[in-house]
Amino acid sequence: MAEYKLLLPSMGEGVMEATVITWLFNEGDQVKEDDSVVEIATDKVDSDVPTPVSGKIIKILKQKDEVAKVGEAIAILEIEGEGGSSAAEEVKTETSAPDAETIKAIEEPLNPTTTSHVEFSGDLYLSPLVKSIAQQENISESELKTIKGSGLEGRITKEDILAHVSNRGNQPQKETQQQATPVQAASTPPAATSAPASTISVAAGDEIIPMDRMRKIIAENMVKAKHIAPHVTSFIETDVTNVVKWRAKNKDMFEKREGEKLTFMPIFVKAIVKAIQDFPMINVSINGDNIIKKKNINIGMATALPDGNLIVPVIKNADQLSLSGLAKAINDLAYRARNKKLRPEDTQGATYTISNVGSFGNLMGTPIIPQPQVAIMAIGAIVKKPAVLETKDGDVIAIRQLMFMSHSYDHRVVDGSLGGMMLKHVHDYLQNWDLNTEI
Repeated sequence: MAEYKLLLPSMGEGVMEATVITWLFNEGDQVKEDDSVVEIATDKVDSDVPTPVSGKIIKILKQKDEVAKVGEAIAILEIEGEGGSSAAEEVKTETSAPDAETIKAIEEPLNPTTTSHVEFSGDLYLSPLVKSIAQQENISESELKTIKGSGLEGRITKEDILAHVSNRGNQPQKETQQQATPVQAASTPPAATSAPASTISVAAGDEIIPMDRMRKIIAENMVKAKHIAPHVTSFIETDVTNVVKWRAKNKDMFEKREGEKLTFMPIFVKAIVKAIQDFPMINVSINGDNIIKKKNINIGMATALPDGNLIVPVIKNADQLSLSGLAKAINDLAYRARNKKLRPEDTQGATYTISNVGSFGNLMGTPIIPQPQVAIMAIGAIVKKPAVLETKDGDVIAIRQLMFMSHSYDHRVVDGSLGGMMLKHVHDYLQNWDLNTEI
């Protein structure tokens, strides 16, 4: 028999550690190849770690709520073979520890001389998240070097830099101001001021429910997004009668042919993608005083989870997918999101987001723009209403399928004309949907 070290696998760009949520097996249990053995959580997503070999778990090295680094052993398995630990080294899997060049490639800042108003030399390896926080807080390279990193090979983690920012806020105001150049002060929004915590009275019978890890992350991201981006929202009501008719005509055939449900979402995404192609400056991000125009169109899809939390899986390169391809991608992501099967990379890289508030019976909503995107569209419930139609014989009143859409956008770079015209183009594509569209 031989021992095999189960390592925490690589989980996508910028993700260097994860927290153990729960073990699905105990010490002494037999596991089979590809069995999910442990649930982990990153600041992006919850997911499972499968074992690449069959064997018996003889020791769990990382307990619940403990943090493991990418490439670090989290358990030891007893497997068939001889030679002790050398046998484990012969088993080649995707969970092997990343080498120095891989770590550097993951954490190296993106062209700091052109995309950042705070420059960092090659002496520091920063994940995109840590780099973003450093830029937002105007933390210089010399100041970063004073932070003791707790990550792999002494890397600075998100927790390290947030702790530093918290302590930094207790330093004299004059010292903090001297660290920022006039250019930095002009291009970076001021930090949110912390209001004194108010005392909340708890009456008899009230229940105190601690936030879970994901709810804390959502809360943090929402506050940050509202602080960074000045939100403006435009609304429009769209006649989607043709869309409803087309789906009703094709859904049974599509499910029989593909084994997939045909929802309205791929139609909405298709219309949004076409509108983004018409107005590519909606598919951008802001970095300091620079606007980064995205080449790829990656659509984030806000998805409600069974526990009431929210996650946003991403349809990569949505402009390259047909309606059928979009339907399959959306169904796959939604299923894996609700069953905690998403990979960290499934929630990264969105350039624009759609939120279907109509699935909850809501007519409209004003969603918060996920950072670093600059716009998000909310789709309301489809409702039958009387509407005035123009015909060659004059105006008539008919029952139509109507739906509200709202478009929230970042007024730093998206003005009302751009945000409104983009919304109008989505409206036009849906309202004039061709009943003969193939899928």
